[in-house]
Amino acid sequence: MTLFEELNRRGLIAQATHPEELEQKMNKGGLVFYIGFDATADSLHVGHYLQLSIIRRMQQHGHMPILLLGTGTTMVGDPSGRTDMRKMLTIEEINHNADRFLRQMGRVVDISPDKAIVVRNGDWLLNLNYVELLRDVGVHFSVNKMLSYDCFKSRLERGLSFIEFNYMIMQSYDFLELYRRNGCTVQLGGNDQWSNIISGVELVRRVEGAEAYGMTFTLLTTKEGIKMGKTAKGAVWLDREKTTPYEFFQYWRNVDDADVIKCLKLITFVPVEEIEEMEKWEGSELNRAKEILAWELTRDIHSKEDADQALETARGLFSAGGDAENMPSTTLAEDDFTEGKISILDLLVKTRLAPSKAEARRLMQQRGITASLSGGEYAAMVDMAAAFTKDDLKKEIILKKGKKVFHRVVV
Repeated sequence: MTLFEELNRRGLIAQATHPEELEQKMNKGGLVFYIGFDATADSLHVGHYLQLSIIRRMQQHGHMPILLLGTGTTMVGDPSGRTDMRKMLTIEEINHNADRFLRQMGRVVDISPDKAIVVRNGDWLLNLNYVELLRDVGVHFSVNKMLSYDCFKSRLERGLSFIEFNYMIMQSYDFLELYRRNGCTVQLGGNDQWSNIISGVELVRRVEGAEAYGMTFTLLTTKEGIKMGKTAKGAVWLDREKTTPYEFFQYWRNVDDADVIKCLKLITFVPVEEIEEMEKWEGSELNRAKEILAWELTRDIHSKEDADQALETARGLFSAGGDAENMPSTTLAEDDFTEGKISILDLLVKTRLAPSKAEARRLMQQRGITASLSGGEYAAMVDMAAAFTKDDLKKEIILKKGKKVFHRVVV
């Protein structure tokens, strides 16, 4: 099976410029391509992992990736998929984030000098002469055409800042610069980047008269079309300090039945033939598919040991007693107690099992919260006035929301 066939079979390919030509080049090998990562946070998240998995697949077929760290474009902020303007970061914050990105990338893809090129677009964007950019690059962009793109149209009613309006030009200039520096002829990205990518393709062709191509990939979304990778606690990060390996495992173990096969195809390296067999699975068999999904991703992002441990812990929690050693936990401090006690409502908010006391009450009324003291049987928490002492918590309490979310509380 060729690379292009596998990407298509997995449902990864969303859109491509000149797909027949690009298919031939991708199957032949030897392309120099790039994917950009704006350093908007101090960790990559699961949405980035799909792009990293694409880079890994391309490397396996003899292509050279350019990992572009957006130390320049992050100064502006991409309006794509946004309803408001991104937070403005300092150069120091952006470079710090980019350094952390690179360390995490090295766990997924080969970033050794003979296998990948790592660049920071701040090296050229931050030194551009504005008037020269307008004359040499801006002349190739139509404002009317730019305003027709979804990434801008969706923002016009709420207000699109001039700085954000320049983002597309900056990203397109990246492609031109990488063509000149490294012979890069292909830009890849998520499907929300389609407008930016085709603008870059057109700029390279107009300025250099060169062949250039773009391809976007399916976004990681639920069956309802909502981007995956969000929990009540926020994003699902690749940094183990922000999202523990167990929490990471549990996120994928708890995906909806309707999403598990798609996730296996899009972001794991399980042979596609095996995944297609899983499409016939039903009922409890889908739980096995979810375990495979969670284990594969936890191993690839963290380690086999973390994946094995998370699987053992998750399985143990569904049997009597359970092993809570690697479970997400909250450690309470002295000021969390009032007269030596903490109420069940405060505890649910503190552990972030509920965003507010009102939601905590609703969960309890629906018998959605159970608790286990010292490894005993789980009992429904229905008394809104219940409270725990320090002595109770020293014996260890495990709270459970619904059937799948567990949390350990200690002093």
